[in-house]
Amino acid sequence: MSRPPLLRLERETLAWDGAAVLSGVALSLARGERLVLLGRSGSGKSTLLNAIRLGLEAQRPAPRLALVPQDPGLVPQLTVFHNVWMGRLDDHSALHGLRVLLHPPAAARAQAAAPIARVGLNGFARRRVGTLSGGQKQRTALARALLRGGDALIADEPVSAVDPRQSGDLLDALRDRFETMVLALHDPARALAIGTRIIGIGRGRILLDRPARGLSLRELHALYEG
Repeated sequence: MSRPPLLRLERETLAWDGAAVLSGVALSLARGERLVLLGRSGSGKSTLLNAIRLGLEAQRPAPRLALVPQDPGLVPQLTVFHNVWMGRLDDHSALHGLRVLLHPPAAARAQAAAPIARVGLNGFARRRVGTLSGGQKQRTALARALLRGGDALIADEPVSAVDPRQSGDLLDALRDRFETMVLALHDPARALAIGTRIIGIGRGRILLDRPARGLSLRELHALYEG
């Protein structure tokens, strides 16, 4: 028997800052899907991603989500370790979280070490985030998501600040960690490599919603033309 979808949106109009951005949005998200949103800058990818996040958070019981927003909300005065460990803060009491942040025990550092190394930041755990490059900050946010884990990952342009070789490796790390993912990307080739389903957005609506298998780069590049 097939499992019910994690989320279903039916003919919804999505707005941003009070203005309608996307109309007639109808989609479902199944467990195990890797859904990639493509479209020009300003087409509404972030708006749709936010609607999916809010819809998932409204479920009861709510699935555990790992989030990588465009602005990852890192604390520049704190170290890479501290920022990565924040992915687990709501797993513990506020007092326990404060103790870990003030005096990190060896066990906490060991748990964070694997995701930090997986994103290529081995040796950076004690570096303050404010001293890092943009790409290193983005990898810190990805390590935070990897440590958190969960039922689904929601990520908005999660590899935009790293080079193509690194981006492929980082997306592989996310795929290995999360059964279900919803990603907004700008690279059609990466979308085909990581996604099981592609949604193309343009002209205020969903233009394409198809399995990644069988789609061509030409079809995806057409989303950026005209």
